[in-house]
Amino acid sequence: MSEIDRRHLKNVIEAALLVNQEPLSVAQLKALFGVPPEGAELVAVLEELQRDWDGRGVELVRLANGWRFRARLDMQPYLERLKPEKPPRYSRAVMETLAIIAYKQPVTRGEIEEIRGVTVSSAIIQTLKERGWIDVVGHKEVPGRPELLATTRDFLADLGLASLKDLPPLTELGNLVVPDLADAAAAASPQE
Repeated sequence: MSEIDRRHLKNVIEAALLVNQEPLSVAQLKALFGVPPEGAELVAVLEELQRDWDGRGVELVRLANGWRFRARLDMQPYLERLKPEKPPRYSRAVMETLAIIAYKQPVTRGEIEEIRGVTVSSAIIQTLKERGWIDVVGHKEVPGRPELLATTRDFLADLGLASLKDLPPLTELGNLVVPDLADAAAAASPQE
């Protein structure tokens, strides 16, 4: 491919990514062209674009469901002043349920209840489905054939992750999600 052709390819991809709100997959980017470039060539151009935007207020990132431009995290305080929106707040029960699904997937509602120690309401599961963060991926081969729940690509993209491997290790989240009961008991007892 000539230098002019590569520059044109890069400009078209850059424009498509900048004007789209949602991430674009390699297949979607290929569809921009009458004669689509090879997948490896397209990825090389995307990686070159990443380098071109390095050190600027916006970055090109690869997410689970495609490529997109987004503001760098250190720009968020400034951008929030333009449109001070409050992100949706979710209850502790919703977040615990989501964390269990993310780390133990695929998992049944009964397994979630066993881990949490309380009943999981249908509203919690429905909230996560409506948000597009979980979906039914099958049924467990036991009596009643309960639904198997797992996270979606939208969940990963909303968290800015390319894959489940990018989730922080569960050991790092231990005290953030559920405090260690032994530590809590030790903190509550008087020191000798």
